[in-house]
Amino acid sequence: MDPINPGSEEYGHDTEGEEARQGRGVPAPAATPARARVVRLVSGELLLTVNPVDGSEIEPCPPGQEPETPRPRTPEERAEAARAAAPPVPPGPVAPALPLLERQEERERLTAILGRGRSARLLGVPGSGRTTLLDAVAADCADLAPDGVVRLSGHHRTAGELLHELFAAVRHAPGQRPDRTALLDRLRDVGAVVVVDDLEFGGAALDELLAAAPECAFLLAATPDTPAPSAGAHLEEVLLAGLGRGAALKLLESAVGRTLTDEEANWAGDLWFESEGLPLRFVQAGALLRQRDRLRVTPAEFDAFGALEEAFGPTDPEAAAKAAAASFDGVADPDVELREIPLPSLGEGAAPAALLASRLSRSAQTALRFAVALGGEVPHQAHLPALVGDTHADAALGELVACGLLSPAGPRYRLAAGVLTQLLAQGYEPGAADRAHTAAQHYAWWAAHPSVTPERAAAEADALLAALTALLPGSATAAEAAAEHRATAVLLARAAAPAFAAGLHWGAWERALRAGQEAARLTGDVAEEAYFHHELGVLAICSGNLERARAELEASIGMRGVLADKRGTVAGRRALALVADLSGEHATPAALRAEEPVSPPRGTPAARPALPGPEPVTAPLPGGSARTPAPAFPGFADTFSGFADRTPAPAAPPEPAKDGRSGLAGGILAGARRNLVAVGAGALLVAVLGTVVTLGATSGNGEDPTPQRVTSDSTATQGAPDDGTDTEETPEDAEPGETNTPTGSATPSPSGSGSASPSSSTSPGATDGSPSSSPSDDPSATTSPSETTLPTSPTSRPTTTRPPTSPKPSSSTPTTPTETPSESSSGTPSETPSPSSTTSSPADGENDPSNSASAPLGSAPTGSTATETPA
Repeated sequence: MDPINPGSEEYGHDTEGEEARQGRGVPAPAATPARARVVRLVSGELLLTVNPVDGSEIEPCPPGQEPETPRPRTPEERAEAARAAAPPVPPGPVAPALPLLERQEERERLTAILGRGRSARLLGVPGSGRTTLLDAVAADCADLAPDGVVRLSGHHRTAGELLHELFAAVRHAPGQRPDRTALLDRLRDVGAVVVVDDLEFGGAALDELLAAAPECAFLLAATPDTPAPSAGAHLEEVLLAGLGRGAALKLLESAVGRTLTDEEANWAGDLWFESEGLPLRFVQAGALLRQRDRLRVTPAEFDAFGALEEAFGPTDPEAAAKAAAASFDGVADPDVELREIPLPSLGEGAAPAALLASRLSRSAQTALRFAVALGGEVPHQAHLPALVGDTHADAALGELVACGLLSPAGPRYRLAAGVLTQLLAQGYEPGAADRAHTAAQHYAWWAAHPSVTPERAAAEADALLAALTALLPGSATAAEAAAEHRATAVLLARAAAPAFAAGLHWGAWERALRAGQEAARLTGDVAEEAYFHHELGVLAICSGNLERARAELEASIGMRGVLADKRGTVAGRRALALVADLSGEHATPAALRAEEPVSPPRGTPAARPALPGPEPVTAPLPGGSARTPAPAFPGFADTFSGFADRTPAPAAPPEPAKDGRSGLAGGILAGARRNLVAVGAGALLVAVLGTVVTLGATSGNGEDPTPQRVTSDSTATQGAPDDGTDTEETPEDAEPGETNTPTGSATPSPSGSGSASPSSSTSPGATDGSPSSSPSDDPSATTSPSETTLPTSPTSRPTTTRPPTSPKPSSSTPTTPTETPSESSSGTPSETPSPSSTTSSPADGENDPSNSASAPLGSAPTGSTATETPA
């Protein structure tokens, strides 16, 4: 067996040798991308799937996947939750234990109020010791309520967020976030002492918090500038004042760990007058005196190498404290060299943050600068080594707490009251934008790491949001740096928002989404902006704000449609369909929207239900009432009554269906009112034009019924008998072919063409040169070219026809066979005179324009028309 060139039988066993232990001989596994963290939650009756890739999906909770009913937590579970809600014990030097002085009266009063089941509000200025007093009262009320004591932080919290945190603290419901109705229902039977520190709201929001849990006793701590509760709120207020001079000096001695000298006691008295007895000032003054003791005592052996000064500051705190105590107690140590360090000034004692920070280790100073860059939020001690660049930087948190520069805020720490202002005044602001950018980059990597649980990310929410907010204003001097900062803000919001959602910290989820959406808008990243809009829409659905959800989802769908993001668009449309279902749009009667004046998209009329009541002849315009159109020519209403039957009647409105909806045709007529008005106007215009043309064609010379002129081919009639009719007869001695006016057009009208021009035709029974024996008795009778009949006896004289002037046409019946009026295809009458008694010669009739094209083949053309004479 050759160890260098193994044979085929040895393949697969090389992992057992030294090469496998050293990583040789085994191909490196292919790098697989980290899987996205997908979490499924139940919010009310909705199932929320937090998807950090394409956007969260929300749907009604399917049957069989309903979560278990929340159960009360056991005492062990409540204790574990209380430890998780408390700030961690910082590593490094332990701060001295401080007594609670001159607070016994307030402590007993608050305990008595809570014991009676009532609520109290503790007011105190920042630095007055509210948090320390709350800790003491909470310890006294540990066994007072069945659900124990619940500690909550009101820092950057709303009333709704505090209610959800209270529910999570007393009920075991993993993966559940009840809606508003279920939350109020499940908090009614909760009996606990709820201690809320740093409350930031009052008024109606505070009333909502108190009314949601009627069986709980609330102890609320707030500052005097917090909005006051309403007049109806049943709260007893307790004011927390400053310490007396004796208590302040005793607190200072406890903080220093030794007895004060006369010089230090006098300095502490002046500080008490300046700070009005605030306990925080004396805690910080004790830290100043401890630092002074370290500076005065320096062991020679350590000072030669400078190791303690490099690692822990100017000197070792423990060695300095022991040496200082020995020197002040009168014990002389030859190895200790005392230096003269003056006491801080009164101004430095009233605002000691800058002086305290200048005497801290380099890691503590760097951590302090990061806190200033984040607006007072201090990163967790586990993040300090990565941010500061020192593996022992987590001990810096202990230094800051011992100096009184930090105060607890829920499960974390933040800068104490007034420290941020003092550090900014001392030049800690330069470079804050770059430090915030560094913190944001670190948090973006950390929040997206698969090993980080949503609960850990939610606990660090304040620092993440502070880093995210610090990058938005673009405080960087260069434009390139500002663009880079905003891009980092987008990455941080993209990584933190799903973690906040999965960790049930939805207040931080919303703030991260809004900050990310603004950063994406500033950077021009449309894809990320669409993602944030989608997430905001899903959050609005869970909150019950459907109108806001619709607006956000429509914006997201539009942006993703431009980017051709199919999966994201599908997710958005599903959420938008759920909004429509929850808002009840599909069940809304369409009759409520029948009066909408706008047409459907792309001009397609949508089906609308028929309105109650009779439909008008013409549909009203939007905003107007239905009106019946007046006749265009009222004077001719009776004259053309026969034409009314030929006008196409408007279509009758469709009958509505049984379910209240009309058919498709009815929907078109009822919905597209503009189209219906246009069609009606067109039909009316056609009718008017046809009427005008008919009047002009059938009138002849009706405008001048008594012409008294002689033309070249006609003579005026004389002595015409007046028989009281509208028809005038020509004299018997009139020559054939003479007329008073031409009546035919240059183009002969064929039979059935619908032309309104009259023409004369010769009866087939007439012979050349012999006139008709008798005229027609009916002066109003006319002959249509298509319906000519043969008379039984020839007529003797020609007849004249003209449009009737009476309101109604003549209805007399002729005694001899005459022509009857016929109807043309266009709805206008065609009038033809009776057969003439005079026939022109073939030579004269060839070019006569009044020849009828519809005359029989055997008939001869005529060249004369009827003559009109005055009555």
